[in-house]
Amino acid sequence: MKILVTGGAGYIGSHVVYELVDQGNDVTILDDMSLGLEENIDPRSTFVNGSTHSDSDLDSVMAMNFDGVIHLAAWKAAGESMINPAKYAHNNLIGTINLLNACDRYGIRNFVFSSTASVYGNPQYIPMDENHPVSPINYYGETKLQIERNLKWFSDLKGIRISILRYFNAAGYDVKGRVKGKEQNPQNLIPIVMEVASGLRSSMNVFGNDYDTSDGTGVRDYIHVNDLATAHVRSMEMLHAKQNNILVNLATGEGHSVMDVIHKTREISQKEIPFEITGRRAGDPATVIAASKKAQKVLDWSPKYSDLDSLIRSTWEVYK
Repeated sequence: MKILVTGGAGYIGSHVVYELVDQGNDVTILDDMSLGLEENIDPRSTFVNGSTHSDSDLDSVMAMNFDGVIHLAAWKAAGESMINPAKYAHNNLIGTINLLNACDRYGIRNFVFSSTASVYGNPQYIPMDENHPVSPINYYGETKLQIERNLKWFSDLKGIRISILRYFNAAGYDVKGRVKGKEQNPQNLIPIVMEVASGLRSSMNVFGNDYDTSDGTGVRDYIHVNDLATAHVRSMEMLHAKQNNILVNLATGEGHSVMDVIHKTREISQKEIPFEITGRRAGDPATVIAASKKAQKVLDWSPKYSDLDSLIRSTWEVYK
């Protein structure tokens, strides 16, 4: 297949591109490099420096005649979205609508969307499945939910086949060691722990140790980025072959606490990780775990690398 990947130089996008090319696909990346890193671009792919906000950029690249689009170009920091919602509305919402319109103009009918399990909001039950009510508690999650709803309308009205993939904490690095560029100003736990272990930070905060969990710290579901990449590729293959819309969670159904992550990183890195216990952050649930039985059934997919040891070991290979 000939596939366009928006945001293909980013953290998740670069892994998706490598997996696509590994599976024999012809891949073009469209990325404005606001979050992407040149060193993470698969040299076997075609790179276009462009934006989903530019109709001329979209027209130029779409003229290459693709079998499908995998859309990963988005701002993703939940906290920032609550301070600067206009930035997230512009990039996430308007950028996606522009992209969908371009897909319609050029007859592209297969569209895989990188969504988030943040659309569910606070857990009403654990693990959260695809039937869990959607009620985002941050504007980032709201933009993703609005995009999901727009995708369904475009599917009904324009015949675009869609796959919506919801997941939480992407982590780890390419198990073959090909992606080495580190995220800049990370917001997520594992890269922050890694920055402490590698000396980029002197210490870190642990937000609350009085939750109703095994060690009092928050528990989250982490999914290895190679497993995410496989699911994105599988989704495109399924759309191309079966022409059915897809909406699934990508998760392990298991959780690891903040202290689990710190202890495992200490064990693998053999480094001290100084931390300070501070107060809980507003809106942080004790435990957030999702279920992905539907993905196993619909995509014939299950995570291979999302155990905590593989997550931490592959990340430390980059940060050490």
